[in-house]
Amino acid sequence: MHEATLSPEFLAGLKARRGGTAQLYPSLPPESTALLIVDMQNAFVDVSSPLAVPRAAAIVPNINRLVSAFRQIGACVIWIRSTFTASGRSSWPIYFEHVAPAPTGGELRELFFPGAASHDFWPALERVDDDVVIDKDRFSAFSAGASGLEAALAERRIDSLVITGTLTNVCCESTMRDAMMRDYRCVLVSDACAAQSDREHVAALENAARYFGDVADTNDTLERIGREG
Repeated sequence: MHEATLSPEFLAGLKARRGGTAQLYPSLPPESTALLIVDMQNAFVDVSSPLAVPRAAAIVPNINRLVSAFRQIGACVIWIRSTFTASGRSSWPIYFEHVAPAPTGGELRELFFPGAASHDFWPALERVDDDVVIDKDRFSAFSAGASGLEAALAERRIDSLVITGTLTNVCCESTMRDAMMRDYRCVLVSDACAAQSDREHVAALENAARYFGDVADTNDTLERIGREG
């Protein structure tokens, strides 16, 4: 996982900004909190993939700790998965034909076709059949028309989100931004997220902590839901 995280200087400034505390949400109610695991798919975790995130595999133990704790308290666990199609809205042409890095966008898009091995979740993740799986076709699962996440949360009366996965600065941050603007309380788990570099990871954590909610490590997050760190 990333060793780099929020600096003492940043945290001191955050506490000053927040009247002496870095925590907005020191406790999270199990009945209305969901754990989101974003895009922990083979396309990002497998080191042989063209989109491999070097530290993604290293965050799996912390994600599994959180998953186990959330199940123990009866809280909701939701796995979010990037899923695209060859044509239509879910082919996301503006990204794959213009913005996506080499190899060509079409080749990258195919990594996320249903049925492709790269589309599957990383096998070391501890999923069970009762967990919710949400497919999305944009970076943010809350982007208009991108997924059924908002409806799933409303059905379960969820108002607080704990966000993990990859990439910290892309799909995790995008989902957290949109969630806060929909009035969800959000915690981004610093050592259960991964980006392509320490610089990108820390920049995303700073954005998240300054503007969109809390940043906490796994131990702190477990304490917030009433479990041992």
